[in-house]
Amino acid sequence: MALNLRMADWRGRTVWLVGASTGIGRATASALHAQGAKVVVSARSAGALNAFADLHPGARALQLDVTDPLAVKTAAAALAAQGPLDCVLYCAGHYHAMHATRIDMADLLQHNQINYLGALYLLDAVLPQLLAQALNTRTGQRGHISLMGSVAGYRGLPNSLAYGPTKAALINLAETLYLDLQSQGVGVSLINPGFVDTPLTRQNQFKMPALITPEQAAQEILNGWARGKFEIHFPKRFTRWMKALQLLPYPAFFAATRHLKPA
Repeated sequence: MALNLRMADWRGRTVWLVGASTGIGRATASALHAQGAKVVVSARSAGALNAFADLHPGARALQLDVTDPLAVKTAAAALAAQGPLDCVLYCAGHYHAMHATRIDMADLLQHNQINYLGALYLLDAVLPQLLAQALNTRTGQRGHISLMGSVAGYRGLPNSLAYGPTKAALINLAETLYLDLQSQGVGVSLINPGFVDTPLTRQNQFKMPALITPEQAAQEILNGWARGKFEIHFPKRFTRWMKALQLLPYPAFFAATRHLKPA
């Protein structure tokens, strides 16, 4: 069932991807560029952004630290001055495994700053702009916001003390945004990947089930947008199993997940 307007034709549409220097964000930016989108990529690494722009003529690199709210507002205002935004994807992320017996407060707070507060700073900067934009007669909406969650946010998982709660917060945030914004002509979608081969997941010291490439993840995201999905989760052979865990009562859930690793 489509909960959003379908986004399949990206020709001439402006998409801002925040957290697009590597991994899923970069691959999605590349896939959108190939389909004719006007892509703006942001991240902290100017070198990676410029390298992307060099390989994708017409793409714009906009260096940004998502933990700096003033910088986020300045970047959003600069883009607003150039025209409407059709889609904004927040995919900035930070991940280190963390166990409750070995809390690293500085790193725990960094997870929160990048994974969750950065998304709030971006929303604060772009939502007024999206709500003020006229309805696009071609797309039927003012704009679209997409947040990168994770199946690690479905329920608590071992060694996911820092990462999992931030993704759970994003899931809740996306659901609330959809309820508030759908009637205002602003689409909202939530992306919940399983294991994707990125610089973040390469830290893991265990075999990651159903591991896919960033390019495969990007295609799943574009397919989800084209189908008007609210939640885009992949790969299904893994995420459906993770979804089943959400239905378990606590005794069964704790027994089933005691030896799992986070996504």
